Amino acid sequence: MTTPGTCYIGVDVGLTASKVAAFDAEGREIGVVHSRTPRTSVSVHRHDVDMPALAATVVSLLGELAGKLAADGYTPAGIGVAAHGNGLYPADEALRPVGPAIASSDSRAQRIVDAIPAREAARLAAETGSIPWAAQPAVLLRWLHDTEPDTYRAVRWVLSCKDWVTAALTGVASADHSDASAFGMVALDTRRYSATALELVGLPASDLERFPPLRRSGDVVAGLSAQVAARTGLPEGLPVIAGCMDCVAATLGAGGRDVGDVTIIVGTWAINGVVVPARTPTPGVTLSALMPDPGTMLAMEVAPTSAANLEWLACAAVPPGRPGVLAAELLEEAAAVRPGADGLLFLPFVNGAPELPDASGTFLGISGLHRRGHLTRAVIEGVAQYHRVQLDRVLASGAAIADRPWRLAGGGARSEVWAQIFADVLGRPVRRQLTTELGARGVASLLPAALGHDVRPWSVSDEDDLCVRPGPDREEYLRHSEAFDRCLAGVAPAWAELERYRGSGPVPA
Repeated sequence: MTTPGTCYIGVDVGLTASKVAAFDAEGREIGVVHSRTPRTSVSVHRHDVDMPALAATVVSLLGELAGKLAADGYTPAGIGVAAHGNGLYPADEALRPVGPAIASSDSRAQRIVDAIPAREAARLAAETGSIPWAAQPAVLLRWLHDTEPDTYRAVRWVLSCKDWVTAALTGVASADHSDASAFGMVALDTRRYSATALELVGLPASDLERFPPLRRSGDVVAGLSAQVAARTGLPEGLPVIAGCMDCVAATLGAGGRDVGDVTIIVGTWAINGVVVPARTPTPGVTLSALMPDPGTMLAMEVAPTSAANLEWLACAAVPPGRPGVLAAELLEEAAAVRPGADGLLFLPFVNGAPELPDASGTFLGISGLHRRGHLTRAVIEGVAQYHRVQLDRVLASGAAIADRPWRLAGGGARSEVWAQIFADVLGRPVRRQLTTELGARGVASLLPAALGHDVRPWSVSDEDDLCVRPGPDREEYLRHSEAFDRCLAGVAPAWAELERYRGSGPVPA
């Protein structure tokens, strides 16, 4: 049973921003705080995270939210954490960081992936539903083994981002099925760790011991530690659950739970997922993550090719040291520009893409007629187009798609002009999900059942007035799609040449 004022806290740590939000027993957001995620780009291929700074950021946000909840008469019942999957957050026996973490957008270990024979990559995909790629923990652990052997030997715990935050809150190492399956580390038939991903990169099966015990996403790991309780004002022993990967959390937050549901999340990463039965053979997608419902999993194509491109433009459009232009201002300018941005096209790879190691953000067709509104229009069209490319892979993967509008969430859903572009580019109705903190809501929605509270499952708005259908610009976007695909296929040699140029520069001191 719940008492009046009971609420549930969800933490969502993204590559760009960290959010902590509270929800009442019906899933309504009652408070949210946020901050930038500490992150350092060492180079175009190396993206590090300061682990102590990240933990301190989350603890500070929890303290800020706790003060607001107390003032409004709310009592938190528990905490759940979601964060980006893959990457590597290394810790020692005492759960102290062993050097910086490596973010999921990192591609320093691409050479290790390139050396894996195709038949072996297919074996991993058949067993786990995920293919090898540069930011997987097993691949990054091999990179440590080769380049930083002292660090490799010091690693006791291989953690995901959300597992690091959970450990910082509780002092206990844990892992859940959603994150670990998206790593390619869980055999879907047994739901147990598999050494296949380690074997593919030449690491011993004994390295499995570095991965924390697996739990269900809603299992309580431990209570909030005394130290964190003192710093936040939250009660010591407040239950903290294992949580889930942000792709899964955001899909839950957007209401994607039933088999065949398609969810498109326009965040730092493009997340294009469909809920499928949790069994093998799996759809032929880049990665699959087990859902909290043991009968389902999320088959996904993902890449850091989405709203981060608009954020880059917002920052690039102002002098150094000044805050970026508001996205709403840019989108208003873009709305006044015709579809196709008067012949300007953008390939949305300012953060690269796992499947295109040499890719970078690229404008094609710039002329003296183009202004900032054209740049913005081209960026948001390019983002929608690459979501389409990835969704085409999902459709071709063997995943069964229900005949329902696709759920559109994140920045693309909150903008009417961007949502219409998505509908026109995809040629399908999309239903806008306007909840702002989808990841936090999704992981928090697991708390009532985890704590034995008699609470109805949280619903989302499926009102028809939020459904956007393809409009009169659909024909123009069919032409735009053809041009985008041809340009994407043809630009690879230029990207490769630019990568060679980058690599030929002087070595930093």
